[in-house]
Amino acid sequence: MAEAHQAVAFQFTITPEGIDLQLSYQALNQIYLSGVRSWKKRVSRIRNRVIKGMYPASPSSWLFVVIAILATMYTRSDPSMGLIAKIQQHLPLSLHVSLSAQGQTMLSALVFSTLLWLSLILALRFCLKLLLSYHRWMFEQHGRVSNTTKIWVTLLRLLSSRKPLLYSYQTSLPHLPVPAIKDTLSRYLESARPLLADSEFKRMTRLASDFECNLGNRLQRYLKLKALWATNYVSDWWEEYIYLRSRGPIMVNSNYYGMDFLYVTPTSMQAARAGNTITAMLLYRRKVNREELKPSRVPGTVIPLCAAQTERMFNTTRTPGVETDVLQHWLDSEFVAVYHKGRYFRLWVYRAGRLLSPREIESQIQKILDDPSPPQPGEDKLGALTAGDRIPWSQMRKLHFSSGVNKRSLDAIEKAAFFVTLDDEEQGMRGNDPAGNLDRYAKSLLHGKCYDRWYDKSFSVVIYKNGKNGLNAEHSWADAPTVAHLWEYTLATDAFHLGYTEDGHCKGEVDRSLPPPQRLIWDISPEVQAQVCRSLAVAQALADDVDCHVFPFRDFGKGQIKKLRVSPDAFIQIALQLAYYRDRGGFCLTYEASMTRLFREGRTETVRSCSNESSAFVKALESGETAEQCQRLFKLASERHQNLYRLAMTGAGIDRHLFCLYVVSKYLGVESPFLKEVLSEPWRLSTSQTPVQQMELFDLKNHPEFVSLGGGFGPVADDGYGVSYIIVGEDMINFHVSCKHSCKETSSHMFGGQINKALRDIMSVLTADTKTPSCSKALARP
Repeated sequence: MAEAHQAVAFQFTITPEGIDLQLSYQALNQIYLSGVRSWKKRVSRIRNRVIKGMYPASPSSWLFVVIAILATMYTRSDPSMGLIAKIQQHLPLSLHVSLSAQGQTMLSALVFSTLLWLSLILALRFCLKLLLSYHRWMFEQHGRVSNTTKIWVTLLRLLSSRKPLLYSYQTSLPHLPVPAIKDTLSRYLESARPLLADSEFKRMTRLASDFECNLGNRLQRYLKLKALWATNYVSDWWEEYIYLRSRGPIMVNSNYYGMDFLYVTPTSMQAARAGNTITAMLLYRRKVNREELKPSRVPGTVIPLCAAQTERMFNTTRTPGVETDVLQHWLDSEFVAVYHKGRYFRLWVYRAGRLLSPREIESQIQKILDDPSPPQPGEDKLGALTAGDRIPWSQMRKLHFSSGVNKRSLDAIEKAAFFVTLDDEEQGMRGNDPAGNLDRYAKSLLHGKCYDRWYDKSFSVVIYKNGKNGLNAEHSWADAPTVAHLWEYTLATDAFHLGYTEDGHCKGEVDRSLPPPQRLIWDISPEVQAQVCRSLAVAQALADDVDCHVFPFRDFGKGQIKKLRVSPDAFIQIALQLAYYRDRGGFCLTYEASMTRLFREGRTETVRSCSNESSAFVKALESGETAEQCQRLFKLASERHQNLYRLAMTGAGIDRHLFCLYVVSKYLGVESPFLKEVLSEPWRLSTSQTPVQQMELFDLKNHPEFVSLGGGFGPVADDGYGVSYIIVGEDMINFHVSCKHSCKETSSHMFGGQINKALRDIMSVLTADTKTPSCSKALARP
């Protein structure tokens, strides 16, 4: 076999004359080149650590300080105020003997200059941290910027003028503050008011007051102690208790998906699309490893966001445990794992330290597609173990995958850069039923066949038979914006930079001596096969219950919304409240994901979008109030929503604070009726916006067909909806709605229709003549 010859660097035989070594210079050369690549990466990591360690200063600034000190000494003045002389006195005796008096003075000046330089770096980093702790700018009205904020922006630009690496800002980001318990409880009660009857609200007020006066302050002290010690008082507990300790299936319940372009498929050749997609992702990984990616920033500003989630993007897997799962990350991986028609393969993407060309990867993928060998017994549905409950998978892994061929094959999957599925179906908006096909496309990416993805990997790329692609991402290691950033780069690089030949193949040359992909070998016992069937049954029941609906809204987009001086996100969230009210006849606890990446290791916070103001607007609209009254109430609702979003982003949210207080109570072994009730409330409407972060990659003006569909997730509550949306360009909003068939009161298609109508109705009201006697007449206008 070709791969066996490449794997052996030398052979030897024993003859009467002695040992005869037969060296394979080609193999030795490949080992040498691979080692060179490894050492280059190590040197690059060390260099980057040094550069980001001194940010916002530069290495050349050290030389400037040294020259300045020496030049000052040349004028016979002492800038150190006697410190250089003291350093000279404490030099080792050996230096006093070997160096002249002038040499000792120069060495002492050099030491002083270095210490001064390090002190200046610490001072600059402290100043940068103070500047990044200022958040009042976010609460100022557009066009009414205070002088304080103007000065702050100027200073921040000065300190950020040098080009940063990906992680340069990490140590300068502020820590997430612990809100005052009184403020959190006050905000909670305000968010609960539109959802509770008067008697229930009074009861919750008493519970909150009792909690604040008694147990709350005790829990708060422990939490503040943790905040002093930990980098982020929320993130480690959030990752562990919300994600890793969940014992149910992560498929549908936790994992989420991202879609391809809506209208365009760059090539219909499956192997070619896989070649470019894999290459683009590996190029992104190279940028991450070299820290060449620009740090993400708050859109339209110079304010950096935490990049910690990027570290575990590649070469990462979630391994199951009995009580909790564990995230495992490896520094590097030179291969990807590939699944096709029940078979698993290891595909090496580097050769002699060189990344294979897209055409070479296409050729390797084509070999997998052409491989006629059948799956081994129990191999075809093995991935169902990652889709079912976690405890059985943990037990099977420990008993049957901890040694021998099974361990080697499992290692090949778990240590891979990422997982690739070559799906044998066709997907996308196509054929005579484009709307229905979009829904099936979403379901396919969310759960597939329940065994043809490896749900434990940080992400699995899916390449369909007709060239369409997508991904399924595991949630514990990072949130959707981090994965979306990778996916934007992948789609843009695939379509606009790597490109395809006229006949649809990848570009580049092929090295015909490449060894074929390595088929993974398994020894699946009857016991494991039985558990695979049980896990598949659990996963299949969950998948069959999911109702998905994807639709692009084209009537208007953020361009028309902004002309009304309204936040597009607030507009959509209020429309969702109206849609839910019409769908279910009331309001519900609503979750909108907001980021806290203004802080170090920040992840998400909840914006409770159902507010007193939004519910007042919805009731006024439905009861036929005047257009003027509805417009006034809408303005209050949108301003309230924006304020809630800003509070969440700046660490003054409600839910993460209450969650951490609850964790502390569990550690102390005390019960809180208030916390127990608050944290058991179901999120019947769970929403999230997928932000477009790299608009410069897509020229939608000249290529409007290259619009993204965004991505989605499963419903959080059994009787609720999951709604994801992406604002694309100026004139389109794409929605992903999910719910469960088992709940007779929910329907993703009906709710999608309500969203569509709510958006149009609100726009009609906001653009109506204020002399219109009622909202109902405004809505009746075409």
